[in-house]
Amino acid sequence: MKPSLLIGDTLYFTLLQNEMLKFDLIKRSLSVIDMPGVFGAIPMVAQDGGLGFVAVLDGSIYTWSWKAGTDGGTARWVQQWMMEVVPLLPSCRPSTSLEVIGLAEGTHTIFINSYNMEVFILDLKSRQVMRVGKGEFYYTILPYRSFYIPVLGKDIIPQRYIILCYVGMQFKFRMRRPVFLCIMKAVEEHDDYFVEKRNAAGVLGLSCLQKVVAAFRMLTYGGPADALDEYIRIGESTALEVLRKFVVAVIEVFGPEYMRLPNAQDTARLLAIGVSRGFPGMLGSIDCMHWSWKNCPTAWHGMYKGHKKEPTIILEAVASKDLWIWHSFFGMPGSHNDINVLQRSPIFARLAEGEGPQVNYNINGHDYSMGYYLADGIYPSWATFVKTIPEPQGNKRKYFAKAQEACRKDVERAFGVLQSRFAIVRGPAHLWDENTLHNIMMACIIMHNMIVEDERDEHGGQCDYHFDEMGQYVCNYDDMGERVTVSHNAAPELDAFIQNYKNIKNKETHTQLKADLIEHLWQNHPDLYNN
Repeated sequence: MKPSLLIGDTLYFTLLQNEMLKFDLIKRSLSVIDMPGVFGAIPMVAQDGGLGFVAVLDGSIYTWSWKAGTDGGTARWVQQWMMEVVPLLPSCRPSTSLEVIGLAEGTHTIFINSYNMEVFILDLKSRQVMRVGKGEFYYTILPYRSFYIPVLGKDIIPQRYIILCYVGMQFKFRMRRPVFLCIMKAVEEHDDYFVEKRNAAGVLGLSCLQKVVAAFRMLTYGGPADALDEYIRIGESTALEVLRKFVVAVIEVFGPEYMRLPNAQDTARLLAIGVSRGFPGMLGSIDCMHWSWKNCPTAWHGMYKGHKKEPTIILEAVASKDLWIWHSFFGMPGSHNDINVLQRSPIFARLAEGEGPQVNYNINGHDYSMGYYLADGIYPSWATFVKTIPEPQGNKRKYFAKAQEACRKDVERAFGVLQSRFAIVRGPAHLWDENTLHNIMMACIIMHNMIVEDERDEHGGQCDYHFDEMGQYVCNYDDMGERVTVSHNAAPELDAFIQNYKNIKNKETHTQLKADLIEHLWQNHPDLYNN
């Protein structure tokens, strides 16, 4: 059904291609008005204030008005005016099919959908066009007035419109509407800065929606702060202030949940994924990403320049198959390599202190008590890393190298999706202080994990993982090799701390584990990575 229209005490709906339903709210009566045979017509207020409608026909926009007959004659539709619209729409050819799918009441603004999967906003008076959607098909758009900004000394109140439909919200802010609204509500409740207030003159200031949209625009599109002035009516300094406060609020509100280290149930699920992929004991894959820092102070260039030949800041992350980022360590200067970052990273701190869930599993008759991450060749040969074979000889080693490199791409995919969702971390950073850059990166990772969780819940996840009442993963291991479990033993004493670090860095365990995995993949999953 197309959008309805209220004129006085009468509500109008377009039902079929050539019919309009009229409902009198006072008399509670229904009647049908015949319409010209025009596809996709939407009711609108005519120039005389009466009933009208707008539609696109053969690449042109037509408007009609409902005129009552003179001297008691029959009422009829009268065409008001026509305008060619195809020349105004970029990337549209004369043969492109167009349809009116929305109308902003009280204005001369309409929404046009092309069958090239694009949506345009067209002002019928000024003939100005703006593309607001691409890559998805929209059936109906219901705009609403979102921002109210009074202008002193003028009678006109500038307003903007936001499309709140499922696809539009996901296209604009990289997330579905419920996630966006959840973040906006939580931020407003957490920080009084985002609450709409009146100034000393009694004029309302910026709303929470305006501020959150401004922050999202900078994070998702990576544009400069002064570019938001025309779109959301926020100045450059205010936009930067909003961005800083927004990322801090996101970290404080959602950080404890979406930046948590894996608990027992998380570890069990990660182990289940690893078992299904032929890597018992695998907890994810690890790698580093460089974020270019354009406004790095000149005095720091020597410290922040490395093989990238420009100042960068390094992010170390661990990601799982569903692209959830379980570990993030950000802030090391770009002159370091992955090994230097690893030496400073707290990734194995919980394991050394005995606070994290321990993993117990058996491969080829050998017992192991620590999980591991898939890594590339630069990482050291520790018991907690499994690396590929640079020049594999023999079918078993070639198959293992292929499987390891395929699964290790999880973290690379996570980096790519993170940069695609939040363009601010894809391009060079334009801010000056490291603390703000750190908060931006952490906030983007948190919202990335929120999107991953939302999409996983929406699509039911990629696999079915079952847990018992105690949170233990339940699985049939007949075709998967040996069973992997999470240990709930008490944490070791302080005198075992150094020994734990030695076990983490044990090269013999690393070599034995790789040999066992080579044999395990060949014996239990011979066809998993042959496609």
